[in-house]
This record gives sequence, structure tokens and C-alpha cells, in this order.
Amino acid sequence: MTIDPTAFERYRHIPNAKTTLPRLLLGTSIAILFWVATTVAVLFGGAYLFVIWQASSAPIEGGAVQNFMASPAGILAALASFAGIWLGLWAAMRWVHREPLSVLIGTSRRVSRSGFLKGLAAVLVTSLLSEILLYLLQPEIARGAIGLSSWLLFLIPIAGLTLLQTSSEEVLFRGYLLRGLANRFKNPFIWALLPGLLFTSMHWSPSSTAAINACVLAAIAAFALLLTLVVYVTGNLGAAFGAHLGNNLTGFLLISHQQSYNSFALFNAKPLEGAGWTTLDAVLIAAIGIVCSLLTILLLLHPRSPLKVEPDRP
Repeated sequence: MTIDPTAFERYRHIPNAKTTLPRLLLGTSIAILFWVATTVAVLFGGAYLFVIWQASSAPIEGGAVQNFMASPAGILAALASFAGIWLGLWAAMRWVHREPLSVLIGTSRRVSRSGFLKGLAAVLVTSLLSEILLYLLQPEIARGAIGLSSWLLFLIPIAGLTLLQTSSEEVLFRGYLLRGLANRFKNPFIWALLPGLLFTSMHWSPSSTAAINACVLAAIAAFALLLTLVVYVTGNLGAAFGAHLGNNLTGFLLISHQQSYNSFALFNAKPLEGAGWTTLDAVLIAAIGIVCSLLTILLLLHPRSPLKVEPDRP
């Protein structure tokens, strides 16, 4: 299996002379600032409305923001807050780099539909395998609190907001940062490793044990490698959009492994932030995540795979 860098070479050489390191730092700061501002506005505004609504029906216990975030409305609001990344990158590209936002998507300046669908399908297949292996490791699984009719009602809104969340992360880490750094540096340990480390570090959970955090970060790092490779091969974010969406939809809508994000899941597995996990469990969980990411890479890059992604063209 050989990897042709032609598509990525076209993608990384699109940036103009205004793509410098100081401007990349400024643009990243703008995107993060917009994200934080949007998050604060959405969460505190939503919490305020949530308190007013709850106060009329029952007494409120605990903090307003915590109660709101634990509710289905809080999860929807948290996903919607990722719109701030898109807004921040639009502002950065317009006023800092003087380029259209669409150049971050790929050399064709549009999302590859085939790449998106193949990335989504590949991850859904390997996510099924992952869930089977995790069930064999820890068969503690229960039906979620949401009813089937409510689940169907929220299916499209959750899918849309999850796409907003995952695409914003991809356009920041595998688009803006990776493309900009690759234009300035030839060494992949800089342009690929740095965004990957930043993306991975975002998934640290203070409520989990050190062993579980380590295993989750190892699995996320392998997934970040997968996402970087498909961008490298295609020169387009489409496959990364689809792969990331498939991964998160599995956790949000099908089988949740996080207690704080299980409101819309049909089934709840033992939460990773809960007690009772051993060091061996953590090692096996990391191994499952890494193996499934490697299998996804094979599905998307192997020349004989029906899901093999194709290079983007101008």
C-alpha cells in the first residue's frame, strides 16, 4: 500500500504569502476566542432559561449550569457552541489571511461527497467491531432512558449538531493548522504531530483515572493519525468529516461510554469516568481503539478496498 503525496502537496501550497507563523497564531487565537465566547453565551444563556423553566415546575438543586449541562438541552447547546470555531476561522481567514474560508476544505474548495460517505461508512463498520470487543471486555450495558419515539425525533437534530461539532474540529486541526504549518515546514513531525497533540489533549477528562485517561488519549491519538492520513492522501477534509462524524454519532446516539453525554443514546455502557476499571482494562481499551483505527486506515487507503478514498482535484 503506497501513499501518493500529490494531492496533499497541492493542498499545502494553496496558502498565500500571508500564511506566516505569527498570523497562524493570531488566527488560532481568534478561532478559540470565538469558540469560548459562543460557549459562554450558549451555556449561560441556556442555563438561565433552563432555571426559569425548571423553577416553575420543581425546586432546583445544585448549580444551574451543572444541571443544564446534564440535561438533553444542555448537550444540544454544547454541540451548538462549536459554531464559534467556524465563525472564528471565517474571521481569521477574511481579515488575517485575506483568503476565502473554502480553501481550508480542499484543493477543489468543496467537500468531497464520496470521501465523506466512505469515511462515514468505514468508521461505522469499525465502530461496530469496537463495540463488540468492548462488550466482551465489559458486558455491563443497559437500555438508555430515551424512548424510541423521542430518539427518532432527535435523530436528525443530533446528527446535524454532531456534524457541526466534528467538522469544526476538523477544519481547525486538520484544515487551518495542518495546512498552514505544512506550508511553512516540510517535516511532518511539525505539521502533523502538533495539531494531532493539541486535538488529543482536548480529550483529557479530570473525572477519569490516570490509566483510563492514558488509554483514551492513546486511542484518540490513533484516530487523529487516521484523520491526518486521509487528509494527506486526498488533499480534502471530506473523508475526515465523515470519519469523525461516524465516530461521534456512535457514542451520542447508539452506545454511550460517557455518563455526561448519554441522554440521547439507545444504550449505556459502563462509563469510562466511573470506578472499577483496572489497568489491564485500560490497556485493552487502548488496544481496541488503536486496532480499529488501523483497520479504518486499511478500509480507506488499501487499493483493493471498496471504500478507498480518491485524491481531490482542483
